Amino acid sequence: MADEQAAVAQAAESVPAVSGPIFVEIFLLALLFATAISMIRMRQLFSVAMLSGIYSLLSAAFFVALDAVDVAFTEAAVGAGISTVLILTGVALTAKWEMPVDRERQILPLAIVIVTGGALFYATLDMPAFGEATAPANAYVGQAYIDQTPTDIDVPNIVTAVLASYRGFDTMGEVVVVFTAGLACLLLLGVGAIRGGGRNDDGEH
Repeated sequence: MADEQAAVAQAAESVPAVSGPIFVEIFLLALLFATAISMIRMRQLFSVAMLSGIYSLLSAAFFVALDAVDVAFTEAAVGAGISTVLILTGVALTAKWEMPVDRERQILPLAIVIVTGGALFYATLDMPAFGEATAPANAYVGQAYIDQTPTDIDVPNIVTAVLASYRGFDTMGEVVVVFTAGLACLLLLGVGAIRGGGRNDDGEH
């Protein structure tokens, strides 16, 4: 009897409990899905730009829930900040409403999206469990960063040490790419304004 109770207790401990953050992640994913559907169905470009900023903020919140604060900061700054400003500037210089598209022309893009999404979901089947100690990211390079960062770099935050020192050149390259993309968008929008593309009265639909 005691052995059976011990076996039951051991089996109960082995079953993973559903924690609060999982419900938060599911809720954020549901909001992301609803926002994406709203963006697809909406034709007013200003509303689409606002929903795009909301989508980026929700993505940043989802990254925070996954303990990826550095990625969340980048998503909030670039996705919700710079990208939204550039999109609104483009809308101000072009049309305010999306032109209607024939349904026949939407079949191929929809098929590509479905196939790509299915392939991505299929690829997740081979991924290790979240936070698993034997995962390659935690067992090899990640563990080396955790062990060597306090002695190699006098930075208490391991993520900051990785971004600023271990992969400093990669971070500098990413900054250059983002700066170049933003500068190119500003130049293109500025050229449009100089050529007289500041207003486009397309009326209400």
